[in-house]
Amino acid sequence: MARFRNVYAVCRLPFATMTATIPENAPDHCPGVESDQAGKADACGGCANQEICASNKPKGPDPALPLIRERMRHVKKKILVLSGKGGVGKSTFTAQLGWAFAADENLQTGIMDVDICGPSIPTILGIANEQVHSSASGWSPVYVQDNLGVMSVGFMLPSAKDAIMWRGPKKNGLIAQFLKDVDWGELDWLVIDTPPGTSDEHLSVVQYLKESGIDGAVLVTTPQEVALQDVRREIDFCRKVGVRIIGLVENMAGFVCPKCKNKSEIFRPTTGGAARLARECGVELLGSVPLDPRIGKSADYGVSFIDEYPDSPATTAFLDIIERIQSIVEQDRPL
Repeated sequence: MARFRNVYAVCRLPFATMTATIPENAPDHCPGVESDQAGKADACGGCANQEICASNKPKGPDPALPLIRERMRHVKKKILVLSGKGGVGKSTFTAQLGWAFAADENLQTGIMDVDICGPSIPTILGIANEQVHSSASGWSPVYVQDNLGVMSVGFMLPSAKDAIMWRGPKKNGLIAQFLKDVDWGELDWLVIDTPPGTSDEHLSVVQYLKESGIDGAVLVTTPQEVALQDVRREIDFCRKVGVRIIGLVENMAGFVCPKCKNKSEIFRPTTGGAARLARECGVELLGSVPLDPRIGKSADYGVSFIDEYPDSPATTAFLDIIERIQSIVEQDRPL
């Protein structure tokens, strides 16, 4: 347990406050008091809380929910960015979305990175060396600029090389902490970057924001079938948990050579790409973003691609997609 406490030393908060579903004296690999395996799992053997956890007494409502509801009362619109497959550019798209929203100085934007095992948002936004600070009003986000704040577990690691090896309850506790204890202030947009797949982090975000409401999810994919098949599962997830799908973004859709201007399909859409998937599943294709090597370069250097390369076809595609997202969300939730 001691090594996990060190992860949060910069926040000056005890580890017990980070994981509300895990007792402070719990053993490693504790499934959490809200799990069906509470008191029954192998890890529970010898724990002082085993008898209490294994009892059939009904568990009360999560004490974090009213605190989350109060924090989220000050957030106008909340968007999830999802991907079924890793490596499709989801976090890069999240960063461009945040930068584009924040380009309007009258809008306050937040990015919450819940990709706990692979937090790349701090690097992409150029704030990887920053730390989180706490005050009487909660944790303060790290600011990229005056109207763009960010929260990520990446700010809390002693080293960028440190692996986070957590089971679900510890991840859930951190997500709850991000939602209830981060002092976001008044936000127009909160963009939540999630890990690939449909696992603990996704379920936790949906559960914790059920009362506050999620305005929708943007799904990011690449054109080839191996990515699309996972997006089909992501679409099914959204429909099962009741999250509206704003639309689908096809990333890395072809490459136009800057010299000869010929177009190559690096990731060939052998089954029709995102356009066919969108038609089959009844979701909107928000747009396709072509490959541009400078996108990766911008992410490595932590600068805004859409600001650095305004003449790129990829920038035009990003901005068209982002404008469409704003239009869809705001037609139901006017400012």
